[in-house]
Amino acid sequence: MLNKKTVDDLKDLQGKKVLVRCDFNVPLKEGVIQNYNRIDGAIPTIKKLLDQGAKVILCSHLGKPKGEPVPEMSLAPVAPALSERLGVEVKFVDDAKVTGPETQKVAAGLKDGEVLLLQNTRYRIEETKFKDGDAASEAYAKELADLCDGIFVNDAFGTAHRAHCSNVGVTRFTKENVVGYLMEKEIKFLGQAVENPVRPFVAILGGAKVSDKINVINNLLDKVDTLIIGGGMAYTFAKAQGQEIGNSLCEADKLDYALEMIKKAEEKGVKLLLPVDHVEGKEFSNETEHKVVDVIDAGWSGFDIGPKTIALYKDALQGARTVVWNGPMGVFEFSNFAEGTLEVCRAVAGLADATTVIGGGDSVNAVKRLGFADKMTHISTGGGASLEFLEGKELPGVAAADNK
Repeated sequence: MLNKKTVDDLKDLQGKKVLVRCDFNVPLKEGVIQNYNRIDGAIPTIKKLLDQGAKVILCSHLGKPKGEPVPEMSLAPVAPALSERLGVEVKFVDDAKVTGPETQKVAAGLKDGEVLLLQNTRYRIEETKFKDGDAASEAYAKELADLCDGIFVNDAFGTAHRAHCSNVGVTRFTKENVVGYLMEKEIKFLGQAVENPVRPFVAILGGAKVSDKINVINNLLDKVDTLIIGGGMAYTFAKAQGQEIGNSLCEADKLDYALEMIKKAEEKGVKLLLPVDHVEGKEFSNETEHKVVDVIDAGWSGFDIGPKTIALYKDALQGARTVVWNGPMGVFEFSNFAEGTLEVCRAVAGLADATTVIGGGDSVNAVKRLGFADKMTHISTGGGASLEFLEGKELPGVAAADNK
């Protein structure tokens, strides 16, 4: 998965139409973009193609319109945002069929250095139904491919774990299939961290449920030197070991699995760290009564790791050369239960000689909200894709790109 052709391997693009799959699944409120990170992330690849004289056709999904036009999920607001950042007018066709006659006409008439943004790829029900041999989805994939001159760039890591028409199906009908700079960076940092880490290698897993991270835990125990567990998922491990957890989150059907993972860590010589104290609260609220305890009281719930655990985890991170972090240590959205995530975040950010990779979802939100984003080596753009990468799965969107 690490040896894919990239946009730098494309030659002689002058006058060629290039189709680029981006991730413009941006948060919108009343048609106004709330966060431009994903748009900004696509700019280097687009500029590279424009600098080589290509005619660039961009496609993406936004939300889950489930195969029909939903005005609130139109990509129309993205076009002016792209125009401003590129310094080039980005054409947009509000085409319910995405690849209809008007879109085909505009695409065919593009001049060198011009850009066209297609309507939401998920306006077509076939988009998420791609399967080799399925006539309808293959037809849609071919319609997308026919808009360009056989050159496809996938720069949307956020959907790389899905085999859809616009990231996998289209490659069946194009001659050159490469990854963009954003995708290349994801493959490099996530892949290198998991497959060839500089040691000591420490992984930090948090979040609510063990079930969300079953395969990640299992895979990482074969690779890491230390595995740190926090968040709601820690209470399933605590319960499995016979500890009192009050009303804390617990997956009763995962107790045996938790014990299996503890045993596997012992057999592999991996240091598996679990909370030794907690910040508990009466209710799920920032205003609730809360206190630090070694054991959760009956009728209370654990909402964060305590000061002893923070010290334990910070000590375990000292000297780490590779760190992968996925999931917060507690309910960081509430200031009274954010200390664990904040202190672990600060410790990871302070590792001057380490490669630090933040893997999608809530951990990314936490790092950005707490102001440590610029201190991390790499912040992944893909929640589900990052998790599946950490599970050791092959991602269809990456696999579809040509090998070097």
